[in-house]
Amino acid sequence: MSTFVGVLVSDQWLQSQFTQVELRTLKSKYASARTQSGRVTVGDLPPTFKKLRTFNEVFEEDEIKAILAESYQNMDQELDFESFLRAHLNLQGRAAAKDGGSKSSSSFLKAATTIVHHAINESEKASYVAHINGYLAEDKFMSQFLPIDPSTDALFDLAKDGVLLCKLINVAVPGTIDERAINTKRVLNPWERNENHTLGLNSAKAIGCTVVNIGTQDLVEARPYLVLGLISQIIKIQLLADLNLKKTPQLVELVEDDKDVEELISLPPDKVLLKWMNFHLKKAGYEKQVTNFSTDVKDGEAYAYLLNALAPEHSGPSALLTSDPTERANMILEQAEKLDCKRYLTPKDIVEGSPNLNLAFVAQIFQHRNGLTVADSKKITFAEMMTDDVQTSREERCFRLWINSLGIVTFVNNIFEDVRNGWVLLEVLDKVSPGSVNWKHATKPPIKMPFRKVENCNQVIKIGKDLNFSLVNVAGNDFVQGNKKLLLAFLWQLMRFNMLQLLKNLRSHSQGKEITDADILNWANNKVKRAGRTSQMESFKDKNLSSGIFFLDLLSAVEPRVVNWSLVTKGETDEDKKLNATYIISVARKLGCSIFLLPEDIIEVNQKMILTLTASIKYWSLQQQPEENTTPEASPVASVDDANETDEANELSNLTIDDAASEAASEG
Repeated sequence: MSTFVGVLVSDQWLQSQFTQVELRTLKSKYASARTQSGRVTVGDLPPTFKKLRTFNEVFEEDEIKAILAESYQNMDQELDFESFLRAHLNLQGRAAAKDGGSKSSSSFLKAATTIVHHAINESEKASYVAHINGYLAEDKFMSQFLPIDPSTDALFDLAKDGVLLCKLINVAVPGTIDERAINTKRVLNPWERNENHTLGLNSAKAIGCTVVNIGTQDLVEARPYLVLGLISQIIKIQLLADLNLKKTPQLVELVEDDKDVEELISLPPDKVLLKWMNFHLKKAGYEKQVTNFSTDVKDGEAYAYLLNALAPEHSGPSALLTSDPTERANMILEQAEKLDCKRYLTPKDIVEGSPNLNLAFVAQIFQHRNGLTVADSKKITFAEMMTDDVQTSREERCFRLWINSLGIVTFVNNIFEDVRNGWVLLEVLDKVSPGSVNWKHATKPPIKMPFRKVENCNQVIKIGKDLNFSLVNVAGNDFVQGNKKLLLAFLWQLMRFNMLQLLKNLRSHSQGKEITDADILNWANNKVKRAGRTSQMESFKDKNLSSGIFFLDLLSAVEPRVVNWSLVTKGETDEDKKLNATYIISVARKLGCSIFLLPEDIIEVNQKMILTLTASIKYWSLQQQPEENTTPEASPVASVDDANETDEANELSNLTIDDAASEAASEG
């Protein structure tokens, strides 16, 4: 039987909105729309969408352009494939509203916001409400609003203040948000509400959520499909947190040899879950291969085999003997409840193949009974050797989140594995230095011939040298071989180049002169001094920065009301430093900096991370104050009415290094 690898989208909720036929068609249209530089812009969409039968009879090309202009101010803005899909969904909703919604559709979100209440998946909503009621029942603030009734719109009403999203993120990845930074009052003013949503969105991005085209206003209005989509991603991250070798070293039992361990490390958590499931199914005598959490599990047979293998004391042949899929699904859920698995889905969800809820169900089974024994010590030892040290893990996490925030087509799950063919690095280079890549000399994955990977990486090295990166004795083959030290050094130079270019490209900067690290340092010191504070930073490796006081002074200088000084410690003990560092990250995010560093980076004064944090705060500040008087050392301000500069500002805010998202996020 032939196998088919479908079009995969990193955002599972977005993937669930389309059939594979639709995704293949749209992927083809997206590829056709790409220019020679490998880019698709908003301006490319009207003629592309007009050719689709879905829109051909409903819209004129100018109407499509006008609808897109409501979401995108700049027609030259580049779109990745997921943004292309979201634009398609938005247009589809408008089409449904225009023709009365008479045409059938495959996804639960096809409607405009005026009719979206009738288009959400009620079963998913009920499941997420049950999750919230269970996990936040003991929360001192949230308990007054719980339990939520899933049959009403109470979930969306509760989401409007932004507290719910922040609390859920901290359940999924404890310590991500300093809860002292959350505005928790019964009645919030618009400013406080917007701060909560900004903090929530930037923190969601920090733990690995895709938040493309979701803004604070969408959450203030609690648009149901966006709220459910975001909650779905957060819950998925929580449920899959243990599916890695650091948290569950027994997973090495799934592989045969050392080479397979490397592959296992590079897999995203949901693929590890499938691998785990198939491992047990094969041992139990199930002859089929489960490749998804939808069509492959809807008959319930795989679940019956899985539970019989993992918990024979609660299972038996009865579920396999029945011919009615619904009856079998009901028996499966009864057996799973005996393992204390929360009921994320109903028999109907199994039979209909709900991908999100089935994934949640399998993840619950894994958490309660993974069936893995303590593997032999040699395998465990090798797996421990393969996992990175703490500092390398932090840097890998930082660059992975930064790259994924740039909006390139390829989604990166593991830096050290995913960049070795050179393609991702070429995509990033084309993003930060447009036109630098010769796509005619690049080979797109999958790449079977090793020398093609070397060619890609050689072009990466050449462009890096053209950009004045330090690449002495570095060859393309070093990247192909996965030399971690050289890859991290290159990625740091790439991130730093992007950061400085974004600052340089501000239209109001004096004659567009080159920006240096010293400019950023001087700006920060001048800003703090003008605010009447006494702390100063001698360099980005100044050990005094570990107390956090300077960054709190800087944040207060750019926005006086944002720091609650009654929560700030002197930063003298290790515990006080950790409190300040965690607070700094949440306050910066609350302002609008989408940063990716950890508290440890501040406490240990990681020079690279300190530089990027300072630059991100600077860029945010310059956006807010178009008429700021600058000294020669301080960088001038962006013109607020320039759409391109706003995009650049957002991109720089996305640049830095984020969160107390703790080890769980860095392992994700």
